[in-house]
Amino acid sequence: MLAESQFPGTFHVFGLQGGGIDVGRINDGLIVRQDSDIEGFGDLRGKTIGTVPGIQWETITRYLVREAGLNPDTDVEITGIGVALHVPSVVSGTVDATLSLEPVGSIADAAEETRRAVVNPVAQTIADPFYSGAAVLTTEFIEERPDVARRVVLAIDEATELVNQDFESYKHLIPTYTAIEEAQLDLLAQPYLRPFSDLNETDFDSYQAFIDVFVSEGVLEERIDIREKILDPALVGLDS
Repeated sequence: MLAESQFPGTFHVFGLQGGGIDVGRINDGLIVRQDSDIEGFGDLRGKTIGTVPGIQWETITRYLVREAGLNPDTDVEITGIGVALHVPSVVSGTVDATLSLEPVGSIADAAEETRRAVVNPVAQTIADPFYSGAAVLTTEFIEERPDVARRVVLAIDEATELVNQDFESYKHLIPTYTAIEEAQLDLLAQPYLRPFSDLNETDFDSYQAFIDVFVSEGVLEERIDIREKILDPALVGLDS
């Protein structure tokens, strides 16, 4: 949506990924040392929190800090840290806490020196369920290769349904395509995946709440209506 705000009409969303409390899926967690007195974002005054590098998670972290009654500019130091360094940074004391995506939270919770102080803090604060990832197609791709675009949507939908139905049978593929190691698979929480065919008003409201955070934090100048950015089935021949 940040790119879409600069180049309107470029992107079309056709799937969402995240987690939530009501759906029983973990997306993120506040990670601290076992002996830490930090139990929530309100305890971060004078502390340093690490997060996934980039504007998305920096903005989310600032918003969570602000909602906890602290000033993200003066009360807390927020720093981007490579995902692989989240747990080691907490253990070493380089940071006091991290806001981490799965599987970092589960790995931390299973370790002796760290724990997950809060499960799904973003869903608790912004929207439940919360979607931190989106599947997108560009207008250019759709216009140049509409049949391929249609097959991409159908393939992703089918894969999503398969994984939703039997995550255990497919998660062994994850280390082949991501930085997650095979030894970590037992700790990997199942994500909440929403195929294009199942997207509903709850999903749209949740995604809207997320994008609105970027407006409140001054990252987006104007509010974006995400319903206008959801893929029109007719563009890829899925309207019949």
